[in-house]
Amino acid sequence: MATSLINSDKEYIVTTVQKAKELRPFVEKAITLARKAQNLEGDDAQAKEVHLRRRAAQYFHSGNRGFKNEQSRFRGSSGGSEARRTAGVAAVKRLFEELGERYKDRNGGYTRIIRIGERRKGDNAELAVIELVDNPREMAAKG
Repeated sequence: MATSLINSDKEYIVTTVQKAKELRPFVEKAITLARKAQNLEGDDAQAKEVHLRRRAAQYFHSGNRGFKNEQSRFRGSSGGSEARRTAGVAAVKRLFEELGERYKDRNGGYTRIIRIGERRKGDNAELAVIELVDNPREMAAKG
């Protein structure tokens, strides 16, 4: 779910209230790591950024088990097409390139949970929207 939230074009997902509350700390910690990487200075800044990227990758399923096999000319496809990275790798990339820059000066509170007020058919679970704050849609409405 954290991968879905980070990779979402609309920067929100609809889920149950309980799942949103469980998801919030995961996303907040990952964004904090990306924010710390933006504020690094010194000679070993690049090494520290790699370390922070690897720590953030632990929050997402960013393994590429099949990537090397697909790229191999012996075991992979011979079509020559570029193998796709997993969604977790794309999430870490977006996290450090875009979201880390956006939340560079923010100390926390990167997500917002809004209860929709309707319930899902079937199990009657209360639905909520979890979204990233300061998203482009929100900023366009402000200014």
